[in-house]
Amino acid sequence: MNASLVELIGANAVFVGSHFAMSHPLRKPMAAALGNAGFQIVYSLVSIAAIAWVAAAFRAAPSADLPGSGLAGWVIATALTLPATILLAGSLFGNPALPTPQAETQARAMPGGVFRVTRHPMMWSFALWALSHIVLLWSWRTMITAFAIGLLALVGARLQDRKKERLMGDAWEQWESRTSYWPRWSAMLRAGWLPWTLGLGFFALFSWLHMPIGGIAAGIWRWV
Repeated sequence: MNASLVELIGANAVFVGSHFAMSHPLRKPMAAALGNAGFQIVYSLVSIAAIAWVAAAFRAAPSADLPGSGLAGWVIATALTLPATILLAGSLFGNPALPTPQAETQARAMPGGVFRVTRHPMMWSFALWALSHIVLLWSWRTMITAFAIGLLALVGARLQDRKKERLMGDAWEQWESRTSYWPRWSAMLRAGWLPWTLGLGFFALFSWLHMPIGGIAAGIWRWV
């Protein structure tokens, strides 16, 4: 295997592994030793360093070294990206998984918006984004990095449930009883006008940015 791909695998392993470790088994002892503010600083610095390593290794790895899945792959990738952006948009509002003072109150409320689809809309948006890149079969560097992000999102969502059960107790258990880990896609149309409007805007913007940032036309811009 190409040495740059080996480095990319290592960089992604460090990124995913450090995130899991600091978010779960190491979080309590690190916070006790450093204080909450110190922990957040160290967590952020480690995460930024790991992401920077992934980005550098990604740029150094070969591009377009797989056969690609052609038009069908682009259609599927585009179709996956749209619900991903809608879920991402909706996850920014009223999300009890976010560390806000309103989290416990939000967890006790009846789910609305994208939370009718899944209680982890942000995580599933990342997972769908990852899958949209995997189906393109474009390059090994894309496959490796997308797999790592998808793994981080979906395993991280499961681990987040366990952590929230410990931290929020009955409030999160109520939230779990009213929501689903696995997406209920039939509820997507009832996600509300705000996630759909903002999500469509994200979809147009992010797919447009794919050309200046990645050098490849994506989404609707591939055909207009």
